Amino acid sequence: MALNESLDARPAIPDLSDAAERFPVRAGEDPWSPEEVRAIADELLADLDRLTAELASADHELNELLRNSGDGAGDDQADSGSSALEREHELTLVNNTRDMLQQSNRALERIAAGTFARCDSCHEAIGKARVQAFPRAVLCVSCKQREERR
Repeated sequence: MALNESLDARPAIPDLSDAAERFPVRAGEDPWSPEEVRAIADELLADLDRLTAELASADHELNELLRNSGDGAGDDQADSGSSALEREHELTLVNNTRDMLQQSNRALERIAAGTFARCDSCHEAIGKARVQAFPRAVLCVSCKQREERR
């Protein structure tokens, strides 16, 4: 089974003209406009395309490393160690890419569901600047700091 077979299909993005009105903002922030939400959705969709291609490439590279893991290494421990390190590095890249892909999908699902820009923990607004800088954010700054201190 390929590493990217289990990823969800791309979520459908609804008409954003009224969806943006449901997204919360912090005190002093302007309300979300459909154009701002569309720009974030477009960025996330582009990320999905890029990350999907990266995942396919990394998946292919990892499969090649696994297929050739015994070829040419002989009994040399240094070669075996180097091959193992290369496989571990490639697996880490695959897992990181998969995580980012899932985060992007989740952000798009949140846009479609009208729960975008709301903190998963305290349910308050995440903040437009934070979401515009990092559209995959699911926690406000306060909750993220609390999570990192644990």
